[in-house]
This record gives sequence, C-alpha cells and structure tokens, in this order.
Amino acid sequence: MLAAVPGAGRVTAAVCDIRDPERVADVFDAAQAAFGLPDVLVNNAAANFPSPAEDLSPNAWRAVVDITLTGTWFMTREFGRRHLAAGTGGSIVNIGASYAWTGGPGFAHSAAAKAGVKSLVETLAVEWGPYGIQINGLVPGLFPHGDMSEDIRGGLERAAPDAKDARQPALRVGAPRELGWAATFLASPYARFVTGHTLVVDGANWQRRSVVNPEVVPVRAQLGRGPFTSSP
Repeated sequence: MLAAVPGAGRVTAAVCDIRDPERVADVFDAAQAAFGLPDVLVNNAAANFPSPAEDLSPNAWRAVVDITLTGTWFMTREFGRRHLAAGTGGSIVNIGASYAWTGGPGFAHSAAAKAGVKSLVETLAVEWGPYGIQINGLVPGLFPHGDMSEDIRGGLERAAPDAKDARQPALRVGAPRELGWAATFLASPYARFVTGHTLVVDGANWQRRSVVNPEVVPVRAQLGRGPFTSSP
C-alpha cells in the first residue's frame, strides 16, 4: 500500500498480505499514522494465469480468488469501516476486467473473481452512498508496459507480432497516462455523483464482434495442452 500527501511530495509504503484482515488493518494503521485517514483507495492487487477450467486445482482456484476478490473485499471493508466510524466520505476504485461481463474462457478463476469485484462495486455504492463513500470500477484494455507478465507478453507476440494496433477498434493501444486520467477522475471531486459504475477504458475493444464468428478452438488447444486425463 502507498499513501501520499497531495502536492507535498511525501510518500510512505507498507507491505501486507491482503488475504489477511489483521495485516490489512496494520497497513491502514501505518498509512493513517503517517498522513491521516486515506481519502482514496485503489484496489489493484490481483493474481492470474491461463488454465483450462478442468485443470485448476483447489489451491490454484483459491490463490486467484483469495487475492483478487477476498483481498479486495478486506481492503474495501477496512477503508469503509474507518470512514463510517469517522463520519467522513471517501472514494474507492476497484480495478476490474471486461470478462466480469462476458466470462473468460481459460481464466475461470479470475473471471469469477472479477465478476465478484464488479458486484461489490454495485452493492456497496448503495450501502455506503448515504455516508459519502463512493465506489467505482475501472477496467483497463491493452496498455503495454514494462511490467507485463510473460504470459501476457507472449500472448501479444503470438497474436499480433507486427500489428497489435490493427486489432483494436481505435487502431492503437492505450497509453498508461490515459488509464491514469480515468482513475484520477473517478477518485476526484469531479466524480462525486458517479458511484456504482464500472468504467471500461479500452477503445471499445471488448465490445468488438465479428459478422461471422471465427472457428471455435478449445481452450486446451489454445494453450497447447493435450487431452484431459483425470488424476487417480
């Protein structure tokens, strides 16, 4: 977690496992001791990897859902409870994914978790709206950057080594600053009457449809997996 004083150039960092509510409380204590109760919370932590649904072990499922959904909930809950107790308002931005609406073949664990995050946005906007706490979601499209995982980088290179821009309706990928502008808007006073909304910033890519659908390729084949065999 990072906390900062706007315009003052001071930042503090605190590390925690967001799956542990006690550690979450500790990290909020650290931020509050340094700068006072944070006005804005951005839930950006997530875990993900591609896998056919039938290959997901219980531990693999829990690893993704516990970070992406449960961890987001613990952070959101701690932020909300502190503001409710203090009688102050605040702003929460949860980073989502478009397959919260569409489903995500090859990413059943992450898609289910992100759908839960989207539902939290819509639920808590109503519950906490009377207390001045707004909560929104932000879904990024394709924003290439230096910290992309090998899975994502490899997928982009396989799909479009020389023409990734041509695969976007806007005929380009996003610039990281454009996502930052959207997040800043949602967390700012300009968006005080915007709550319970999930904003997709992807140049309309997730809404793209073909006139004739391409041939179906099973997820196992897309990931280069052989036929499924159950464990003994």
